[in-house]
Amino acid sequence: MEKSHNTQMQRLLMIMARLRDPDGGCPWDLEQTFATIAPYTIEEAYEVSEAIDQDDMAALRDELGDWPPLMVFHARIAEGAHAFAFEDMTQTIADKMVRRHPHIFGEAAVRDAAAVKQSWEEIKATERSTTNSGLRQRSLDGVAQEALPALLRASKLQKRAASVRFDTEKGR
Repeated sequence: MEKSHNTQMQRLLMIMARLRDPDGGCPWDLEQTFATIAPYTIEEAYEVSEAIDQDDMAALRDELGDWPPLMVFHARIAEGAHAFAFEDMTQTIADKMVRRHPHIFGEAAVRDAAAVKQSWEEIKATERSTTNSGLRQRSLDGVAQEALPALLRASKLQKRAASVRFDTEKGR
């Protein structure tokens, strides 16, 4: 099964490389940028959520199938800009999953799913505390400012503020 997944991912990578090839690729695909693809990425997330809400497994399978091409599309755009490659992105994902699951890949012990969630949030907070350049970040950095709907953004900001014991009523 693993080999089949790798084979299909390689096929997807080759298809996107062909579509983005300046010599004979698809004119529409060649024109795309991170900004022009971003709305599709957001739209697909809402479609996945809707399929889940409707408990429609056929739709969920179909909608989840729209995400990998978008991931590959973004990675190909980044590769063209000499920012990073698909392999860099997948390494970052794998490293993050291992780092955020020390109870599986390390020595940490957890009691239950709630403890896992708490550990995950603590690890994310530690990750947020410094940027790649080593500069300290503010507690609310990293919450999307424009891409999230207002209520979702407000909820994330409130949870982030609460995680550092900020009292929204007292302003401290």
